[in-house]
Parts: sequence; structure tokens; C-alpha cells
Amino acid sequence: MTVILEAVHVSKSFPRRGGVLRRQLGAVQAVERVSLALGTGESLGLVGESGSGKTTLAKLFIGLLRPTEGEVLVRGASWFRLRGGERLAARRTVQFVFQDPMNSLNPRMTVEEALSEPLSIHRLAAGASRRARVDALLELVRLSTSYRRRLPRELSGGERQRVGIARALAVEPAALICDEPIASLDVSVGAQILELLRALCRERRLALLFISHDLRAVASLCRRIAVMREGKLLELAPTEQIVNRPGHPYTTLLLRSAELDLDQA
Repeated sequence: MTVILEAVHVSKSFPRRGGVLRRQLGAVQAVERVSLALGTGESLGLVGESGSGKTTLAKLFIGLLRPTEGEVLVRGASWFRLRGGERLAARRTVQFVFQDPMNSLNPRMTVEEALSEPLSIHRLAAGASRRARVDALLELVRLSTSYRRRLPRELSGGERQRVGIARALAVEPAALICDEPIASLDVSVGAQILELLRALCRERRLALLFISHDLRAVASLCRRIAVMREGKLLELAPTEQIVNRPGHPYTTLLLRSAELDLDQA
């Protein structure tokens, strides 16, 4: 298995400010010495309560935040040592699917324009071939080509999330990071998105980092699960082990709150 993304003893802190002058009063440790690797074709779930550091870690993986300590590697190269074309290629390697599909899409851009934009930025297709690529992306996420001219406000929440996934897939990434992609959807639509992600990972050998507070959803999709709390990685193991033989009391509490056992996963 080829490692696509890796965090090596990564920490991230943010300044804590207060008072009238907003002076720095210390630091908030959002992520603390986390090491985690994601390989080709692997589905890894990242779970924990709100404020556990899941989204901060995702932003470190995607290169949106610079770690305070440690390194984040894309195919073995440090994000912040990459320049120019190498950095652009790394952007193609790993793509992001956001929690809120409405806010992640430009309300003034049609579906076709939204899917064409990354193709233009990365110079992957032009003219008729670009339109054919857009049609293929819509088909990939189970939407008809009639959606090309629609605006985000004309789509349902599930349809908008499918467009967000299609946009992420436009540059043919090796890794996909999904940050709470079903949190804003109802249960039945969320189940459809989970099934779509499962099929895409199987068919395209994508490395998937699926971030959620919903342990049931994570267990149904991912082969391994990482548990975070207060910025620390408490446990990392195959899904069966996490569900049946949790190694940390906090994981046990998460399982109980989800009323989850392996037969349900």
C-alpha cells in the first residue's frame, strides 16, 4: 500500500487573546503530537466530539494550516517545502469535501461552471472535452447531465453534496478528505452519500479520510477508526477492534452513546 498522506508528530496551537487590547494570554492546543497515515484504497474514519481537533487536523492534511510542530507529508514530501508546480500537483493529489454543501458552492455559478473551474485551474481539459468531462463527473456521482445549468439554490442538500464530491473528483485526486459530509443531511440522504463514497473508494482506489462525530456512519464505511479527544489521538485500530474491543474508556463512551455493536456497523 502506497502512503498518500501522513502526519508525523503534528501539533497545532492557536493564540488565546483577551482584554480590551486583545493581548495574547497564552495558546490553545488544538492538535497535540498526532501521527497518522493514509494509504491508497484505504478508508479511515476520524471520530470525536466537537472541539476534539478533527477539523484542525483535516486542515493540516490539506495544507490550509501550517503545523506548529511536526510535518504533514503528501506522497512523502512536506506540504510547506513544496513550491510552484510541485505544490499545485499536491493540491491535485488531495481534495476536500466540506460539511455544508450550500456554503461551499458559489451561489452564482452553475453546476457546469463549478465543475469546470478546477479543470481550468489545473489545465486538465478545454472546450468540448471539458464539457464531456463535466458530464462524466455528473454521471460518476449519479446525477444526470440536465443538472449542468442549475444553480445551487435549485438543488436539494443531497444533490449539492454530490456536486461537491464531483468537484473534488474533477482533478482525479488520490486522496479525499470528507469533513462531516452528512451532518447537514437527513438520515436517508446521508445513507445515499455514504453508499456513493463507498462505491467511489472501491472503484477508484481512493484514500478516504472520513471525519464525523457519528460513529455509526464511520463504522459502516471505514476499515480503520482513529479516536480523538482534546487534540490527542487516543486510539487507532481496525473498525472491528474499535467496536468490539475498545482500548480506551472514551471510545467505550462513544460506542455506548451510538448504541453500536459490530452487527449493526
